[in-house]
Amino acid sequence: MDLLPWLTDAEILAARGPREPGQRVEPGERGELADLDGSKGSLDPAKPYAFLVEPEIMPNGALEDVATIFTLNAECSFRCLVCDLWKYTTPRGTAPAPVADQVEWALAQLPDANPSDRGMPSSHVPHIPHVKIYNAGSFFDTGSISLADRARIAKLMAGRQTLIVECHPRLVDRHCAEFAAALAPVELQVAMGLETVDPVVLPRLNKGMSLEDFERAARFLRDCGVSVRAFIMLGPPGQRGKEAVSWAKRSIDFAFSVGVECCVVIPVRPGDGIVDQLERQGHFARPTLPELETVLAYGLELRAGRVFADLWDLEDFFDCAECSPARAEALKKMNASQQPALQAGCSCLHPV
Repeated sequence: MDLLPWLTDAEILAARGPREPGQRVEPGERGELADLDGSKGSLDPAKPYAFLVEPEIMPNGALEDVATIFTLNAECSFRCLVCDLWKYTTPRGTAPAPVADQVEWALAQLPDANPSDRGMPSSHVPHIPHVKIYNAGSFFDTGSISLADRARIAKLMAGRQTLIVECHPRLVDRHCAEFAAALAPVELQVAMGLETVDPVVLPRLNKGMSLEDFERAARFLRDCGVSVRAFIMLGPPGQRGKEAVSWAKRSIDFAFSVGVECCVVIPVRPGDGIVDQLERQGHFARPTLPELETVLAYGLELRAGRVFADLWDLEDFFDCAECSPARAEALKKMNASQQPALQAGCSCLHPV
């Protein structure tokens, strides 16, 4: 594969299609996401664009429900090459959406919602103990989520065990520690994109981050008693095949070495505009399910922390009618059990 070119913010933005403010995620388009109003009408800034509840194995080995809320807010200030989350944001510079309102609304729809949310007093303890707020950007970016909203969100988490939020490593600072203190006794976990430790590809992803930035942020969070989740890419532009698998493994190694508790391996897919363009130019090739199996099994065999494969839109990677469905099931089982599994053989299998 030819060397990945350097691309500017302007070139990345030019490759995007128009933002569709009326677009909602329909049920089933991304896992078990719920379309909140069943329509394609204008998005309501008082509601998230989607939410889901799914089980996730915890550090203690228990399988527990996690509610994930996908909030609508202003676009991230960074123009990462492989990010398609801008589709679910409002233009940068507009008034911040009331993200706390969205979180409150979503929590009231959960099966463990407090009856008092519907006007019925109750001494209520929620039975969905963990919440993720994924906001298509950085939770600690005040251009996306205001300080007042953060304070309200901390109060809304009362009675739960864990809150997981996303943040760019360069935006991790004392505000994270202050939020963690306000959230206590609920535990905070911050998810950050490590992407890859490949010294050639990482700077070309236009993330505006170095490995030193990630390590500083991870160690700072751990010193504050905050656990860290890392997103790791399998097959970003500029890598393919065995090389992509090797860099993903090395990225997992690095993440655990700097204190990360949980790694999520994301197979890169087109759809953000610029990745589609790079695919046509020969700079990107979709990773395969056997490659994802290999990386996930490697991470689990380390026994250094939890490792998950991101399974959204996994059917996009199906390339064999005989084995792809079985591989998808194997990945789900590895996610749920945190036990590596032997890779199934198939006549289509390309050695990795």
